[in-house]
Amino acid sequence: MIPVSLQRLPLAHSTQSMTDMADNEFPGIITGGGDLAAFLRANKAGVDAALDQAGALLFRGFDVADPAAFDAAIEGYGEPGFTYEDSLSNAVRTNVTPRVFTANEAPPATEIFLHHEMAQTPMFPAKLFFYCEIAPGSGGATPLCRSDWVLDRLIKQAPEFVARVQAEGVRYTNVMPDDDDAGSGQGRSWRSTLSVDNRTDAEARLAQLNYSWEWTGDGSLRATTPSLDAVRVLKDGRRSFFNQLIAAFRGWADSRNDPGRAITFGDGEAITQADMAPAIAIADELTFDLNWQAGDVALIDNFAVMHGRRPFEGKRRVLASLIA
Repeated sequence: MIPVSLQRLPLAHSTQSMTDMADNEFPGIITGGGDLAAFLRANKAGVDAALDQAGALLFRGFDVADPAAFDAAIEGYGEPGFTYEDSLSNAVRTNVTPRVFTANEAPPATEIFLHHEMAQTPMFPAKLFFYCEIAPGSGGATPLCRSDWVLDRLIKQAPEFVARVQAEGVRYTNVMPDDDDAGSGQGRSWRSTLSVDNRTDAEARLAQLNYSWEWTGDGSLRATTPSLDAVRVLKDGRRSFFNQLIAAFRGWADSRNDPGRAITFGDGEAITQADMAPAIAIADELTFDLNWQAGDVALIDNFAVMHGRRPFEGKRRVLASLIA
């Protein structure tokens, strides 16, 4: 869905112009030039105020020529990082710098559906940075969707579903391979995911996380989370549909994983197509496709906004970094 309008915020030393966005402008766009690291350092309070309003910001026209400049911009923003190595992310990624990594190594034809980063785990970042080093030849947009808007609509259309996931939480089941499988969006190995190199240590880590698990015949590990929140209260009192239900139900499919078995209510009962259909339809209607240009940087509030990846053709290199 194309937003009603996009506020184009000028490069300025003053932050006054960065607080004038209407509530329905999504995402916010900040255009300018010069060094993004210096801009973020000088305008941190205004950037954060704009992010609180919009949920996602696109910085376009700045001089971000390579991953080193992107890393410097994150340094200029000045908040602590959340490393891929220490995360429980399901995705196969490759570090470019200690805090910058490829967004996902899944094949170009694989669609990554809307989700909040790592909301299928007990540990997740507060914000995400993305950087487009190479724009795709065709496709490859990053869909963005405000989860507070989704929840407002979902409460009206499926109040019983919302009440149940809010009361019980949800559980996720993922089968992790013995070695990384870059052909899958869910292909990170259990060794990498859990930061271990043997089954004994893997089971100790899972027990610490309060997961249940079983080993499969090919050495893969089927792990199920404890009940996790599906609705989050944001700092201003708004509520967000904060979870990975859409992505898991639509996209957790490979030789090991069956989307039909990936998600349940907190009591273990399966979440069905009928349960998910309203949320999927609402989110699809409210989604804005961010079509990348080389040098673009996006900052996303992970608690308020879902993101994904459209299939693409040609080369595409989008890097990411997480903020704790």
